[in-house]
Amino acid sequence: MQDWVIEMLEKFGYAGVLLMMALENVFPPVPSEVILLFSGFMTTYTNLSVFGVIITATTGSILGAIILYGMGRLIHVERLEIIIERWQSIIRLKKQDLHMAKAWFDKHGYAAVFFCRMVPIVRSLISIPAGMSGMTFWLFLLLTMIGTIIWNALLVIVGTVLGASWIDILGFLEVYSKFAYVLIATGLVFLIFLYIHKRRKQI
Repeated sequence: MQDWVIEMLEKFGYAGVLLMMALENVFPPVPSEVILLFSGFMTTYTNLSVFGVIITATTGSILGAIILYGMGRLIHVERLEIIIERWQSIIRLKKQDLHMAKAWFDKHGYAAVFFCRMVPIVRSLISIPAGMSGMTFWLFLLLTMIGTIIWNALLVIVGTVLGASWIDILGFLEVYSKFAYVLIATGLVFLIFLYIHKRRKQI
């Protein structure tokens, strides 16, 4: 995957950056870290500029995010209610669970969209619940753009500074990703605990 990404970037330049970043948002296994770091490195020996790469990468990211947001809008809550009602005995979820999850996203969704744009893989998937919850599109777009610019600019600049040694930072980013996943998982476990505790008190 990494070799293919690098080949596309070297062959198509800005167009490659745009395409790869859009694809990375729709297909998370495509690594944004490799795209951005290597693109930053390319600014040291090609006619690509740091500013140009950041703008192009951000445009690609936003296009991919809009696609997933649109998918989320198609999978609206009412449709999920029908699925839950039909398969409730198997998936062990109730409509109330869905409404509680939606209520949480309605309350914290804007912060989630912003901060999750700086977490690999999650940065792509967060667009789906944003669409499902009916988040205001222009606010989704604004928060996506700001969070994406921060992430993209940071990695492109690091790639430029490190030059040919850009690959050395991938190990650190892998540790960062795992740490972020642990934090998210811990938060989810805590929310589930609160939910179960609340349900027991109601019984």
